[in-house]
Amino acid sequence: MALTSMTGFARTHGSSDGWSWAWELKSVNGKSLDLRLRVPLGWDGIEPTLRQVAAQALARGNVSATLTLNRAGTAVQVRVNEELLRAVAAAVGRVSVSLGMPAASLDSLLAMKGVIDITEAEDTEEQRRALEAAVLAGFQRAVAELAAMRRREGDALALVLGDRLDAIARLTAAAEACPARQPEAIRAKLADQIRTLLDTASSFDPDRLHQEALMIAAKVDVREELDRLVTHVAAARVMIAEGGPVGRRLDFLAQEFNRETNTLCSKANDVSLTSIGLELKGVVEQFREQVQNIE
Repeated sequence: MALTSMTGFARTHGSSDGWSWAWELKSVNGKSLDLRLRVPLGWDGIEPTLRQVAAQALARGNVSATLTLNRAGTAVQVRVNEELLRAVAAAVGRVSVSLGMPAASLDSLLAMKGVIDITEAEDTEEQRRALEAAVLAGFQRAVAELAAMRRREGDALALVLGDRLDAIARLTAAAEACPARQPEAIRAKLADQIRTLLDTASSFDPDRLHQEALMIAAKVDVREELDRLVTHVAAARVMIAEGGPVGRRLDFLAQEFNRETNTLCSKANDVSLTSIGLELKGVVEQFREQVQNIE
């Protein structure tokens, strides 16, 4: 299973019984799957089905889905209230005769409120079901296209993360081979620091001196940090190879990388080792930033 990104875009469209529809899906990073739907008034009933479809294909990410509907060549129905029209015509005719005025035209009578009722033609139940089926099928295609784009992005991210892990492994090996970590260098550093301690006091307790020496030795020993970095690199490679929704696990591992690197820098007893540690921090931060995009 490949890695999957949380960013992507998809659009599908179609038509059904005089209606045209279009789905537009956008996906960005998120801690969990958050589907935000925007559908026309009266279409809320399909939301549970839409959420189920999205949950089957996507594990994480903030996904916005917008449905637009348009009716091409809207059909209208015209109804004439003939009973009202006859009553109005008769009343107007009587008034016209009594006042000696010309009779009202048919246009003026039809313009009177309530005589003509113009409404849009309503879909039949069968047409509505057909439109809903087309819209749902379009959403399924859009989700599939979005998932495919996220997988392609994930493939690219896997290469980037692999490069960052190679760099972390290389720098860890450089820290391992750093001359400052050689026993002779550590002994010289310890001797220098102990000499400084002895110079600060006229009398020094041998037991206290032994404790201070042990503390100094522990402070400059980065063996544990280097071993953990090697272990974390191996674990990250396994996760990337397995694929699937491993973003949270990789994010936790990125935090562990950062913790070990910070400790290495704080224990560094030489400028060269500090330089390696700082470069390592930069690569770890790049790794962490890219991991934020993984599902």
